[in-house]
Amino acid sequence: MIQDRVLRKQWIAAGLSAGLTDRPVQAVIMGERIVIFRDDKGKARAFKDMCIHRGAALSLGCVKEGKLVCPYHAWEYDGTGACVKIPQLPANQPIPGKAKAIGYPCEERYGLIWVALDSPERDIPALPEYGAPAIRNVVWGPLEVAAKPPRVIENFLDVGHLAVVHEGFLGTSSHTEIGDYRVGRVGDIIRSDEIGIFQPDSDGTGKPKTVYYVYEVLNPLTAKFTKTDHDTGAAMSMMMTVQPVSDDLSIAYGVMGFNYELDMSDDEINRFQDTIFAQDKPVVEHQKPEDLPLDLQMELSLKMDRMSIAYRMYLRDLGVVLGTA
Repeated sequence: MIQDRVLRKQWIAAGLSAGLTDRPVQAVIMGERIVIFRDDKGKARAFKDMCIHRGAALSLGCVKEGKLVCPYHAWEYDGTGACVKIPQLPANQPIPGKAKAIGYPCEERYGLIWVALDSPERDIPALPEYGAPAIRNVVWGPLEVAAKPPRVIENFLDVGHLAVVHEGFLGTSSHTEIGDYRVGRVGDIIRSDEIGIFQPDSDGTGKPKTVYYVYEVLNPLTAKFTKTDHDTGAAMSMMMTVQPVSDDLSIAYGVMGFNYELDMSDDEINRFQDTIFAQDKPVVEHQKPEDLPLDLQMELSLKMDRMSIAYRMYLRDLGVVLGTA
């Protein structure tokens, strides 16, 4: 198991709400196997994926009337983690008090299931666009990337690559210059000024124009941008959050919000995001060093990198170990 005391106290996305139906699901967070299921009230619950009896993976079992049933000896655990049935015992014999599953804080928000390995120090990042009137929300992912989580988040925050890696989609080679901008801090959130980016088709209408991005870091593994068209008021936001699976494997999720009509289905929007992510993926997977350097002298930075510099300083100040150097 990866030891990172900071990330253990963060809410981490561990799957899609829509993917949690009538069977338990396994998720891995920093090398720790987690089993997630719905109890008899429909609430998502997260336990260590191990039966206290003989160490079987509870995720291989089933859910029976809201109880998680071990695949090995059919011990049953309720939503609190208490073992409520041991078939091998006489019906009148008390269940040992030690017969409990190890539970983790677990919540559902924005179409995602969030888990914390230790008591979380702060709430799940706020996303006011989700469920707001006149906002269309689309949940994207999961997609795997063989890279450290901070590298994935920093790529999401990197404005300079849009016209290069995503030419024809999010930028053009004729408009690569990035104007200067500032980065500030509002409470626990790092936020950029507006950054003007010329895009060939910013909103699906096929019209090229300059739109304005504001980037935010919401927690060590969660970031967001809001893209606004000043002429029409059309705005699109996307929160990306990363599940750290192992030392070199991450899973990315996104939650998008649109305040305008878009002639695309949710599946089409997700396929477009898959295309964008597929363009980023080989770049991020081959960056050196694999760990994000927190010493700002190790790499050459420009003014356009103010957001990534702020993110690195933020991780350094928090003491994040996973994926940093």
